[in-house]
Amino acid sequence: MTQHTTAWRTTWALLGFMLVNFADKAVMGLAAQPIMDDLGLTREQFGTASAAFFALFSVSALAVPYLTRNVRTTVLLLVLALLWAAAQLPMLWAAAGFGTLVATRVLLGAAEGPATPVATHHLHGWFEQRERTLPTAVLLTGGAAGVAVAAPTLTLVIDHFGWRWAFGAVGLAGLAWAGYWALRGAEGPYAPDAHESTGADTVVVPYRRILLSGTWLSAALGAFAAYWMLSANLTWMPDYLQEVAGLSLRQAGTVVTVAALANGVVLVSHGLLARRRSRPPLGAGTGALMCLAAGAVALFAVTDAVWLKVLLMLGPMALANVIMTVAQTACARITPAPQRGVVLGALAFVYALAGVLSPLAVGRVVDTAASVEAGYRAAFLLTAALLAVTGLLAVWRLRPERDGQRLADGAPDPDGPSSVLGAAPQATSG
Repeated sequence: MTQHTTAWRTTWALLGFMLVNFADKAVMGLAAQPIMDDLGLTREQFGTASAAFFALFSVSALAVPYLTRNVRTTVLLLVLALLWAAAQLPMLWAAAGFGTLVATRVLLGAAEGPATPVATHHLHGWFEQRERTLPTAVLLTGGAAGVAVAAPTLTLVIDHFGWRWAFGAVGLAGLAWAGYWALRGAEGPYAPDAHESTGADTVVVPYRRILLSGTWLSAALGAFAAYWMLSANLTWMPDYLQEVAGLSLRQAGTVVTVAALANGVVLVSHGLLARRRSRPPLGAGTGALMCLAAGAVALFAVTDAVWLKVLLMLGPMALANVIMTVAQTACARITPAPQRGVVLGALAFVYALAGVLSPLAVGRVVDTAASVEAGYRAAFLLTAALLAVTGLLAVWRLRPERDGQRLADGAPDPDGPSSVLGAAPQATSG
């Protein structure tokens, strides 16, 4: 089997990893009503259990990737998948109640926080820098595909076998993936330890310089804005489409599912286009797409035409998701391979915060507004402003080629915060 074939086999395997990841997230919402009825939970208690998922999510997204400097990513991915299963299968126990639900959601969040950075770090070990955009886009479509696959599948499981078996199904899916990975998972030829020394002569760029570079800051803030919109839409878009746009529950569910698939199509299409280019995508193009998405979100907020709202969801608004792929590849471009996992973990830490903050912020804006419609309009306009500002920042500062060369040479960034704090040495041995 050729290296190219193995690289793409690994890509599809990691896509499966991300499918399980998002199915794990979706099961709680899909089984909400039967869980509350069976366990006798109030909405406040159910909300507490749902929020428990994020208790350690961002912290683990930052901390666990640091292990990639000493532990093979094949091992880390296997452990994460096994932890996912361990967090889901206890709910099959008939005596498992509210306490078990909260504890297992905390464990699941801790195990899923590092999933994207560790998977991306492993995937980049199989592809050269110029070839990484498309496989990264395929990996990230796991989120959209996970929602699209999990919703009908788990709903069927709940209807026929009960809500506990929905948890059991995703737990068994995690075990199945872990079994496959234990047999077929392997490090790629571009993994750090495949070609780089781990001794004192290894070039290490101080993390402060990487994280204060224009590329990392603009990528992290852009990803935060895109994830803000994604998280807010997953939480509140069905309610908005019913309460404001006047769609039925089934119609709203269909629109949200198709919009999730549209996000995936945008990511893969962008990856295919980027593959045809001789250089990785730069900030100007990515920032322009974010600004276009910002305009689409603003129009979505103010128009009364339902057909136009749906059209905007399925096209222009989805363009903001391109920054999620670009952020991963750009941050990898400016980072020495042994440090890539840590830097991608820091990126995930920043954008994962949006997953916690945006549903809360949107809910508060809507609750305090004069009407539900006015509240949602204000919330969407806030999202549009966030996308526009970070899009302009990407146009100005997202320069992975320039910053990668500058960091490798030890030169200070004339426009970035690191120039104010002082240039760091080119390399360290620790």
